[in-house]
Amino acid sequence: MNKLHSMFRTLCVNITRNLSSKASLETQSRSSKGKSKATVLKQMLLSNELEFIMEAHNALSAKIVEETGFKAIWASGLAMSAQLGLRDSNEASWTQVLDILEFMSDCTSIPILVDADTGYGNFNNARRLVKKLEQRHIAGACIEDKLFPKTNSLHDNRSQPLADIEEFSMKIRAMKDTQQDPDFCVIARVEAFIAGWGLDEALKRAEAYRKAGADAILMHSKNKQPHEIEQFMKAWNNQGPVVIVPTNYYQTPTDDFRKWGVSTVIWANHNIRSSITAMQQISKQIYKEKTLKNIETQIASVKEIFRLQNDAELVQAEKKYLPRKE
Repeated sequence: MNKLHSMFRTLCVNITRNLSSKASLETQSRSSKGKSKATVLKQMLLSNELEFIMEAHNALSAKIVEETGFKAIWASGLAMSAQLGLRDSNEASWTQVLDILEFMSDCTSIPILVDADTGYGNFNNARRLVKKLEQRHIAGACIEDKLFPKTNSLHDNRSQPLADIEEFSMKIRAMKDTQQDPDFCVIARVEAFIAGWGLDEALKRAEAYRKAGADAILMHSKNKQPHEIEQFMKAWNNQGPVVIVPTNYYQTPTDDFRKWGVSTVIWANHNIRSSITAMQQISKQIYKEKTLKNIETQIASVKEIFRLQNDAELVQAEKKYLPRKE
């Protein structure tokens, strides 16, 4: 009898611990406003206001994006690959991407939308990806309808083969069926314009992906003029949220995006590009001058690095948890 009582008590303790652990994970997945990060992203996509998402490629850049005031982060595949010294052609494994995302998520409280390329394989890889993303409190994944391994959309004169519409639609459905948070966002990126297949193909694909359960359509174009996006928005007729990436048509007034009914704009690679420029300039200057006296005012202080690392929290923790010296 005592043995049964002991076993029952042990079982109760384990259940309590598991529930506490689950509650802790749920707390981490919530934004500073008390909503899940996925819910915040979903509300941005459905907002009547034009929303903006800024690129980050590691924990430090993610923290800077949040501090600046952006409501969400774009974890760019191009930028994450670049900071690993790799090409944006699925050379970085999805586990390497997950490692980066975990650090980004740990140090921020706003949603992260990850550029998940083609989903890193077929439907099975994509649904496993959703599980791993939710474990790291990532709010959503954007997958593109190209074949693995993908080619970056902004390359000139590169083949851009597209996936079969039905197969890609089923991949979306598998991801939506797998998610645990009902607001986890799956965004379908349509590459018809990138591949040169035109408006009719873009509309056909967007409609199929919407019916498959995609929370939004990302319509991509590398044209320097926004006419492809404008034509799509008029023909789409507000059937669902549309996300755009105006990297090449950057001179287009933002008010035009509002007028066309765009949901969300992604500034997709500008932190990685600006950091490259800064590092190139400083490295050249130090190499040429062989002194540091002229650059100190041009760069962040070491104290600023400590602040971004939240070093102050460690100082307080040491006071609380380390023995005091007499």
